[in-house]
Amino acid sequence: MSGLHRQQRRTAQRGFALLSALFILLVLAGLGVVAVRLAGVQHHSVSLALQAARAFAAAQSGIEYGAHRALVVGSCAPAAFAYTEGGLNGFNVNLTCTATSHAEGAGTTTVYALSAFAWSGTYGTPDYVSRRIQATVTDST
Repeated sequence: MSGLHRQQRRTAQRGFALLSALFILLVLAGLGVVAVRLAGVQHHSVSLALQAARAFAAAQSGIEYGAHRALVVGSCAPAAFAYTEGGLNGFNVNLTCTATSHAEGAGTTTVYALSAFAWSGTYGTPDYVSRRIQATVTDST
């Protein structure tokens, strides 16, 4: 009787070992799926951060262009341009400028308020990114 009892116990333990192995495999597969999804999200986040830095650079270049036009050329007209080459390829920039003159002593000083809006992609899509920079420059010496 004791030999039969041991054999029944071994048979029951074999089934338990199979269920345990199956459970461990399912848990490991689930962890693998989570790791793959996190890697994809992390890749997209890094790519979007890089595009945001490029949008900032495009807006900053728009401000520099506007400051040059205002201070050197004397023009405060709005401008729009698109980058077609280099690291800013695909970015668009809208530049606005407002000039106000102020009498100071015997002279007149002009203050230029510049605003540059740079973007890439279509609004509402996952790859859309934009940045706005504002600056004030003056022609006073």
